[in-house]
Amino acid sequence: MRLDKSVTVHDITRQLPEIAELRDHCRSLAMLEAILSPDWESRYHSFAARWSESEEMASMRNGSGAEYSIVFSSAGAYIRGFDHESAMSPYAEDGPWPGVLDEVPEVFRGYVEEPAFTDEDGMPVVTACLWREAKDDAWRAGTIDFPEVSSGDPDGSGYLFQLLTDRSAEAFQQFAEDYYEVPVDLAAIRHILALGPLTDEVVAAVNPHVALAELAEDITEIGYPRG
Repeated sequence: MRLDKSVTVHDITRQLPEIAELRDHCRSLAMLEAILSPDWESRYHSFAARWSESEEMASMRNGSGAEYSIVFSSAGAYIRGFDHESAMSPYAEDGPWPGVLDEVPEVFRGYVEEPAFTDEDGMPVVTACLWREAKDDAWRAGTIDFPEVSSGDPDGSGYLFQLLTDRSAEAFQQFAEDYYEVPVDLAAIRHILALGPLTDEVVAAVNPHVALAELAEDITEIGYPRG
């Protein structure tokens, strides 16, 4: 049973945009963080435009046990989230919580056991999972009996996906200024969230200590539009 105030993956399915818009948003988040943090290890959000020959992957990790991965392919998009403090942690339940992975479509089943998304024993590291096939008109998640929690979200979805459901420049500005402890120009954030062309001025408005020329490798890795 869930509390009315809590957020679950079922709420997230109703708040995410279509696949193409989500992909663009994930690329822009990764680009903003590449500018803010030259050190890749310190970034929350990343994007690999060439995760494989046919797949792209967006990812988030907070360095304290919360993370997500989003695989974009011709089949659609598959999202795996993990909150280590969740009551639905597979480590608390000796395996994934019932229903989280049971209804994953066959086209995405390979990701359930993908080594990048499992631990060294092959157990899926997941508390929340959702997907959208290319032919679907909505995001989907499994049929789940969520545990009752006294605070927070039973599967961690509200925290994990907060910058995917609130895609405003203001939301990213608050996150960035809290995490990096530096002021970040709101207009520059809006520009990059819209995948606007990178210029020396835009980059300097986000981080005056980074030059556009230094971002060439990140731009290629992320697949951010050039010019």
